[in-house]
This record gives sequence, C-alpha cells and structure tokens, in this order.
Amino acid sequence: MRHVIAIDQGTTGTTVLVLDDKLAVRGRGYQEFPQIYPRPGWVEHDPEAIWSSVTSALGKALAEAKLDPGSIAAIGITNQRETAILWERATGTAVHNAIVWQDRRTADRCAELKAAGKEARVRELSGLTIDPYFSGTKVHWLLGNVPGLAAKAKAGDIAFGTVDSYLVWRLTGGQVHATDVTNASRTLLFDLHALAWSDELLEVIGVPRQMLPNVVASSGPIGTTKGVPGLPDGIPITGIAGDQQAALFGQACFSVGDAKCTYGTGAFILMNTGEAPVASKSGLLTTVAWKLGDGELRYALEGSAFIAGAAVQWLRDGLGFFSSAAEVEALAASVPDSGGVILVPAFAGLGAPHWRPGARASLTGMTRGTTRAHIARATLEGIALQNVDILRAMERDSGTKLRTLKVDGGAAANDLLMQFQSDVLGVDIARPDLVESTALGAAFLAGLGTGVWKNQDAIRAAWREAKHFTPSTDRGWVADHLTRWDAAVAKA
Repeated sequence: MRHVIAIDQGTTGTTVLVLDDKLAVRGRGYQEFPQIYPRPGWVEHDPEAIWSSVTSALGKALAEAKLDPGSIAAIGITNQRETAILWERATGTAVHNAIVWQDRRTADRCAELKAAGKEARVRELSGLTIDPYFSGTKVHWLLGNVPGLAAKAKAGDIAFGTVDSYLVWRLTGGQVHATDVTNASRTLLFDLHALAWSDELLEVIGVPRQMLPNVVASSGPIGTTKGVPGLPDGIPITGIAGDQQAALFGQACFSVGDAKCTYGTGAFILMNTGEAPVASKSGLLTTVAWKLGDGELRYALEGSAFIAGAAVQWLRDGLGFFSSAAEVEALAASVPDSGGVILVPAFAGLGAPHWRPGARASLTGMTRGTTRAHIARATLEGIALQNVDILRAMERDSGTKLRTLKVDGGAAANDLLMQFQSDVLGVDIARPDLVESTALGAAFLAGLGTGVWKNQDAIRAAWREAKHFTPSTDRGWVADHLTRWDAAVAKA
C-alpha cells in the first residue's frame, strides 16, 4: 500500500495527514504556533515556529500511522497563501518575521499606488486588486525597513517565498526554491495570462526579480526530502497549491460553475471558471485554480472575507464568552435569533467585494436585553452574511447561478451556521465526509503527480457527502436581514 503525506500549513497551526491509496486517514497531527501582533493591524509569524509546527505535526501523524517509511510515495503541501517570508540563501535564516496575509501595514503604500493610477493595469495583469492582503507590498515594506536588505536582495543573496516556498526549501535541505502557479498568482507580481513573473509588475510594486522562486505546476516533480526529522531522504514532493485552491481541488470542483467555501480563520469562496480567466467587474479576484502536470489549466473567481473563525476566537479569547470555540453553537442556539444585533466582522478590514482596508468591526442593534447568546448568534450570522455579498458578485461576474455550495474547514462543522448560510443564500449546502478538504486537495495533487491516483474521476468518486442543508426560511425574513446587514456594512 502506498501513502501520501499532506502538509496543511495554516494561519494558526499546521495539520499533517497521512492517507493511504484508498483515501483512509491513517495518521493525523496538529500543532498550533503563536501569533505575533507588534502593533494594531500588524500580524507576524516566526518562520522557525512555522517550521517547528510542521515537524511536530508530522511526527504526531507518523506516530499514529505506524507505517513503513518506504511506503510513502509523495508529499503534498498546501499553505496560507499571501504570507511573505524572506531568508538568506546562504544560511536559510529568515531576515524578519513572516508578514501574515491579515497584516495591514502596507495600506498607505497601496493607497499611493492607487493614487498613481496603477490599479487598472495591475488588475489586468495579475487579476488582483491593490491591497495589503497580497504579498508583493509586504516584500517592498521589508526591503525598505530592514537595514541593508534591499542591497542584499538585488545581489541575489535573499530569497522571497510564500509559505509553500519556505517549506519546500526546508524540506529539501535548501536545494529547491520554488512555488506553484496558484501561490504565485497571489503575489501581485505574476502575469495571470503568461503564467510568469511580470517585469512590469515587479517594477510597479518594487521587488527585485533576483529574489523570486521558480514557478512550477501544482502537480508534478518539485524536489525530494533531505534532512527532515522523521522522514527518509529522497521522498518526492509532487504537489503544491495555496490553501483555497487546494480545497477547491479536494472538493472535486472540477466542472465550470462548481464552487466551495472554506471556513477557516477567514472565509474563502472559489468558483471554477474553466480554461480562461474571467475578469471581475464586481470586486472579486481572478486567480489560477490549478495547473496539472499534464498541462490542464483551470482558473477561478475568488472572494475572501478576512475574518470568519477568527471572530469566534475573539469571542473566546477577547471576550471570554466560552473556553472552547466549539461551544459557540450551543450558546448561539439558546436564543431563537440575534435579537436585532448585527456583527460586521471587519477586524482586519473588509475584503471582497468591498475592499475597504480601513473598515473596522462593528456591533450594532444592541438593547438592554442583549445577551452573550445574541452576540454569539450575531457573530455566526455575520460570518454567513459576508459570504452572501461575495457569492452574489460571483454570480454576476460568471453569469452562472449557484446551485450548491460545497463547504469545508473547521466552522463548517457548525450546523447552525451552515443552515443559516443556506437560508440567506437560498441555495443548498453540501458538507463532505472529510471537512479537511484543503489537506485532501494537497494529497490528491501529490498523488496525481506520482500515479497514486490515476485521474480526477478517481477523486470525484471518492468525494462523499456527509450532510446536506436546504433553505428553510421565508424570503421576506431573509430580505429584512440583508437590508440591516447592508446598512451595518456601510457604517463599518
């Protein structure tokens, strides 16, 4: 029996799955790591803490799996996409903490680029809007704020990578500096049509080409392990995709119009748009969905809400409403509705389709009768209502009416949230048997790259639905909810 290791490096922790060729999870490991908040709106990670979380989770998964290391056919990587890491090529030492995708420190720089009239051309080439979310302006900030770094970067001594690149570098003992097309397409530096780094975008954003990784397909040979604790040398790394593209693949969204939403730290919706990129007129992003080793190329429309599960963490850690995030469902279900309370979870600004980095979270509609339960319910509803804005924009841009939304991620296990999401969207929600679709997508891409799974039909056949939600609420009630939501967003 052959096994595939999937490394899912997320914003707050790393999950590692060991799957056999029948798609049974043989081992699972998870390791959290600290979040660093140097200033309001700034979010950082220690790259060494990221790597330590990977090796720790890997060790736990392998210990549970109890398998012969010789049966490991491939490794797949999926990752938080826009987080930027710079390190010295000679030593592998990071020159600064990683700047996380949630970080807003480059808001002023983005405003300058927009004021200079750069946004239309950047969107035309990259499919992205100019926003602090993406890694390009983070790299520019590091070059301007770490003494001596810009000169070293121009000399070719500094490597830039999103988290996948950093992990490939570490997994291969510093032998390979690469990223895949999905992660490259999230940097503001990549030409979406040529599928190559763009000299024009590099000049606009201010990043030297010498820093950049090689761009490879999402599935196929990338490198082999060297010096990784618990693993023999020589295991092929054959799959990479940014976390949301990996989830789209793991959810078997192979047909045009198929869509999924991952409820993690944020909420991320992708819709498969086929072989050609669809330019958005509604504030969405155009991105690469995947490129396979056989040359198959797919694009997607994407809308991202920066805060989803993180809002529940705020209730837990910031307000002390409960000790475990899983308790939010029971607390929210203890009241029949939110009592008119609306939470706009813009703790890190508003993403698609609004793109207002200066927006901040708001809690409105409270009365003397408002309780913790009403706020908990309003928090879940706010997560779902953000997605209505995104999906309606997606339908307009694609010309495709959504029929079913596949869901995954930690918060997708919350039945109350999923039912409310179905109600306010007016579409069916399908939750799979294995909600860790991100890791599953990485495993599928790696397995396809080594022949563990022969084709997409095998993956489609393996996808199993665990629970289905259908709209069950009066549309007048939904319309009233959406009106109050729109008013609250306008004030955020």
